[in-house]
Amino acid sequence: MMPEINVLYVDDEQQNLNSFKAAFRTRYRVFTAVSVAAAMDILDREEIHVLISDQRMPEITGVEFFKMTKEQYPHIPRVLLTGYTDIEVLAEAVNQGDIYRYITKPWDELELHNSVLNAYDHYKANRDLREKISELQKANDGLNRFVYSLSHELRAPIASATGILDLVKMEGKMDDSGEYWKLMDACIQKLDYYVSQTVQFYKTARFKVAQEQIHFEELVRSLIDLYRTSNGTKGIRFDVSVEEAHVFYGDVFRIEIVLANLLSNAIKCQRSGEPDKKVVVRIVTADDGARITVADNGTGMDTAETEKIFDPFFKGAQPGGLGLGLYILREALEKLNGTVTVDSRKGEGTVFEIYIPSNPENKG
Repeated sequence: MMPEINVLYVDDEQQNLNSFKAAFRTRYRVFTAVSVAAAMDILDREEIHVLISDQRMPEITGVEFFKMTKEQYPHIPRVLLTGYTDIEVLAEAVNQGDIYRYITKPWDELELHNSVLNAYDHYKANRDLREKISELQKANDGLNRFVYSLSHELRAPIASATGILDLVKMEGKMDDSGEYWKLMDACIQKLDYYVSQTVQFYKTARFKVAQEQIHFEELVRSLIDLYRTSNGTKGIRFDVSVEEAHVFYGDVFRIEIVLANLLSNAIKCQRSGEPDKKVVVRIVTADDGARITVADNGTGMDTAETEKIFDPFFKGAQPGGLGLGLYILREALEKLNGTVTVDSRKGEGTVFEIYIPSNPENKG
């Protein structure tokens, strides 16, 4: 049994519409329209599987009609009937996806029938694909919410364990049990870092971009102060220069993620034997956006590593970490329409160049 196929045929000549309906009314559910307005009314009311139009109509050409309907009804295959050969128009329409197929008039009934069947198969395949994508999106959203909730719930026991260790440190008992307290402290810090990265990734992927005025000097200084509270910055010199001659508007949440991950990466990549460890930060705002440079004289990377650093879970030769920092940075930049380039030399250091466009018209 053939499936019920809804076909809409648009033509300014009523005789052609009648001929089409007479030929195919037993094969499909046929809708006809003598004008664009009538066709749009049918498209609004009915689920059309295949759209057919004559090319030469008084108010609009068939290709122009297809272009008009493409944006609102992109999933409907469009078949053009043309009584004359206009190769340039047809080639452009095919290349731009405005038509699925064209057939010359007078049409061959078998050719037109096969074209409708093929177009319907195309419509059905696209519909099935959209349904699968929707199902996968729902499953992915559910998984993301679960991971976020789990990570969020882990924060409480981590905070409790950290509090206990802080008491042990305050009472000077870290060395009472050999290396056990220190080992526990290191494990809890690593777990806290993993959880923080997971939450950060979720927020970067899901939260909407919000525009507000950004104060880079204040933002960078606060992040550096935060990192200085850990032992990882001991002996590192921070050289910061910020020129904010132009007001910059952007998403402070994602810009902070970008800067935090750049600084974290520069700190982790320091060489233990380097006598002058340094991280150089340069930020300049202009009319069009902000340019950020973060450089270090650390371990550096070879070309093979540089090509993979933005891949999720790629750790390279650096110890520790989850391998998500630079991946999250790139995800955040995509939301900001920003770009990143990296120049690195093994044993010499790494330079990250970031560009983020300003967006004052969308400020909150």
